[in-house]
Amino acid sequence: MAEVKSNSAAPAERKLSWVEEVEEEEAASKSAPSWGEAAASAVDALAIGQGNFNSFLDEPQSNIKLVTTGDTPYISASTFEDLNLTPELLKGLYMELKFQKPSKIQAISLPMILTPPYKNLVAQAHNGSGKTTCFVLGMLSRVDPNLKVPQALCICPTRELAIQNLEVLQKMGKHTGITSECAVPMDSTNYMSFAKRPPVTAQIVIGTPGTIKKWTSAKKLGVSSVKILVFDEADHMLAEDGFKDDSLRIMKDIQRMSAHCQVLLFSATFNETVKNFVSRVVNDHNQLFVKKEELSLESVKQYKVNCPDELSKIMVIKDRIFELGENLGQTIIFVRTRHSAGMLHKSLVELGYEVTTIQGALKQEDRDKIVKEFKDGLTQVLISTDLLARGFDQQQVNLVINYDLPVKHENHSEPDYEVYLHRIGRAGRFGRKGAVFNLLMSERDQMLMEKIEQHFNSQIAQVASWNSAEDFKGALKAAGLL
Repeated sequence: MAEVKSNSAAPAERKLSWVEEVEEEEAASKSAPSWGEAAASAVDALAIGQGNFNSFLDEPQSNIKLVTTGDTPYISASTFEDLNLTPELLKGLYMELKFQKPSKIQAISLPMILTPPYKNLVAQAHNGSGKTTCFVLGMLSRVDPNLKVPQALCICPTRELAIQNLEVLQKMGKHTGITSECAVPMDSTNYMSFAKRPPVTAQIVIGTPGTIKKWTSAKKLGVSSVKILVFDEADHMLAEDGFKDDSLRIMKDIQRMSAHCQVLLFSATFNETVKNFVSRVVNDHNQLFVKKEELSLESVKQYKVNCPDELSKIMVIKDRIFELGENLGQTIIFVRTRHSAGMLHKSLVELGYEVTTIQGALKQEDRDKIVKEFKDGLTQVLISTDLLARGFDQQQVNLVINYDLPVKHENHSEPDYEVYLHRIGRAGRFGRKGAVFNLLMSERDQMLMEKIEQHFNSQIAQVASWNSAEDFKGALKAAGLL
């Protein structure tokens, strides 16, 4: 007979969940502990919690730093076979994606994702290092193909990034039989009444926070079987001026139904405010970080160009960068506002150039069409607000132009360092050569550029004259593009 304990026994103290902790302590956020002084000093203020340094880095002087919790041993993966993946997944990696071996970030993070007891992970690494493969492979590996319910969820800040991640997942999982669905705002061409939409049976769902929240609230997307929850561009997803409220609500719904769900947060950047917040949201997590000064990609050559006025900025693009770079692949031009996007588009079209422009006010189907044409190589030049600054992956992009430098919304005298890093990461994907031209016009631009240089502890090369073809040719040669 089973022993019956007395009701007078003191109840065991229940550990707060990773969402309850935030809800109960939000008011005390200003006095919340930092990510851990010991870890922070050890990883140049980039580590985000206390723990033990793991010893499976490939190189003694690696720029990648780890802090792990618990005593789970992790062994770096030199091949994908080391990860005990299914033959179907290996087939997707080798045949569909043409991978040969894991990148350094993948070699280190994948064992942390795939090794029981499946600890949470906060990972920051530069653009083009293979982060998408890490969490997509993590999701595919955790799904039971025989269970026809949602088991993995990935949340992204934009429709474009969600669609892109789904395309990667479908290629990688082509031979697994695992089903997937994209949860993004519907365009008018395939609109379906929400009430008539059947419950989601796809095993992996990738989408934007508003749509995911809408589906879960309406009981169209069940989360009781979700084993792994991914936030791509996690710093933006959990920032006050990002998608923090929706992200927390989704977390809470999943945690209530599936207490042992593994949480993965991936981004190229994590500022201190978000770091402190995540340390209270995600308990018992491993951490992977790259030193700040290593983040501005080695393969991308950055330049600053002093331009006397607005017209000269346009002339630099037309007569220097376009003329010299027409055979160098595709170009993305980043602007700060929709107004700037429209003005620049009109100017370049009047000068005879075929360019496309994307910004948030466009209809969903128009945004999809513009991105598809650019990805298919039908257009060579894309003007964009910061809608595409994060995560947009197009390997043929070798040139990025910052027509306007990114600034913080609340203070236009302060650069947005994270956005700058994401923008330049659109060039030189996966170690390819690339060049970034920052067009500076005012004293404020000069001040912003100096702050960016100081923040990343790097001196950005100056193009001597905005009006010299030889100076720009030399810059492109130094970047390895000519």
